[in-house]
Amino acid sequence: MSGIYKHAKKRWTKRNVSTLILGIASLVSSGSVAAQTKQGTPASDALHQLNASIEALVQRVSPAVVQIIVTGYGSTEQSDRGQTSVVIGRQRAIGSGIIVDPEGYIVTNAHVLNGAEKIEVFVPPQPGTSGKIDANNGPQGKSYQARMVGVTREIDLAVIKIEAHGLPALSLGKPALPAQGEVVFAFGSPEGLRNTVTMGVVSAVARQPDPDSPLVYVQTDTPINPGNSGGPLVNADGNLVGINTFIFSTSGGNQGLGFAIPAGVVAFAYPQLLKYGHIHQPEIGVIVQTITPELAEGLHLQRDFGVIVSDVVPGSPAESAGLKIQDIILSVDGAATASLPLFTHSLYMHGAGERVNLQVLRGSDQVQLQVPLMERPHKTDNLTDLVDPEKNLVRRLGILGIELDLNLARSLPDLRIPTGVIVAAKTVGAQQEVPLQSGDVIHALNGTTITTLAGLRESLTKLNIGDPVALLIERFGQLQYVSFLL
Repeated sequence: MSGIYKHAKKRWTKRNVSTLILGIASLVSSGSVAAQTKQGTPASDALHQLNASIEALVQRVSPAVVQIIVTGYGSTEQSDRGQTSVVIGRQRAIGSGIIVDPEGYIVTNAHVLNGAEKIEVFVPPQPGTSGKIDANNGPQGKSYQARMVGVTREIDLAVIKIEAHGLPALSLGKPALPAQGEVVFAFGSPEGLRNTVTMGVVSAVARQPDPDSPLVYVQTDTPINPGNSGGPLVNADGNLVGINTFIFSTSGGNQGLGFAIPAGVVAFAYPQLLKYGHIHQPEIGVIVQTITPELAEGLHLQRDFGVIVSDVVPGSPAESAGLKIQDIILSVDGAATASLPLFTHSLYMHGAGERVNLQVLRGSDQVQLQVPLMERPHKTDNLTDLVDPEKNLVRRLGILGIELDLNLARSLPDLRIPTGVIVAAKTVGAQQEVPLQSGDVIHALNGTTITTLAGLRESLTKLNIGDPVALLIERFGQLQYVSFLL
């Protein structure tokens, strides 16, 4: 294999020493290293200033970076005498996360939480506190159980919540726009080693490693290894540049090819994951595709690369703004759009109701258009239209539930079991927080099959306060257990 994508979970690699070489080269270029050291010249002072600045940056950012340990069941491949079989076994995965709200809200990668039955979060000691020394030779933090708040697998992001208050947090309010060659720092738990920081540069600001993916990533040579997934990539000001997501490697370890979800995409997704549990993708109501040389020749286009409009949805914002079939999109908000991923990425940086400035090539003329964005409906959004706050309330779980029938099951094509109670919404002011989210389907409670709301309520009435509850649910086409004390 010429290369493989590795999400940050396992294997070891040595640290990049390029920063040390750069430091030595800086001294040599200023004159004799020995002479400068003896006299305590400004070159030596510059190194101390650099060292102090990095230490201050680490002290400011690292308290908001957590380690996430996920346990659950998943498929593992086993080989026996040349035959490979899939076996379901218990798995333990390690990743990282970022505290983005002092009240315990944490952003991480969705793939870190795959198959999660239990999510454990280790929060480092808060600034100014001291504690015992743990196995990683650092002050011991505190462990919390986390619950899922929202997840989007399309852009590999998730939000989880721990019951803690007054935590240090990194702001998502003003995403940093990276520049190629800019110095950046990666924080996380590579190979499970908590409170780790590495340094490098931004290799590219908009890289598309997968030609079939509509997303672009920040590429960095900062040493990133399995376990860094979900941790922050920050600039010299400590502002978020991106969330470390995967590496490109032939060995399983760092080769200087790391990729992070841009901070602007994170800022777009976070409030929607809080509100809906999923994201509403922004769109303008067009179908676009990549221009090929054959397409350009057949349509006598002015250029044989870029993005062309192949359809405009009737009644859409694009039609109202005057966008037409065969328009070539040159730029979005002044940023050149030479590929489909760049166009999609530009839309992700906006919310519904905002406007994008498009520059299009129509024949030989360039046209400027302002197009408002709308939200693409999510398949579970219409569930709330089907509920009655009184009839569908399951008070002890704090949810509004709907019994699945054949018609509703057909509208949710990812379902594996077409019966049960689907969570339409969570209620405000519930007696307790339960690890359920909109779209979950409850199939069983403590081993008893659930097919109706009445059956779910009856099973709950048999339980006392403090009794354990184990729900078999279906989430994103996967069956899993969620458990808690009533």
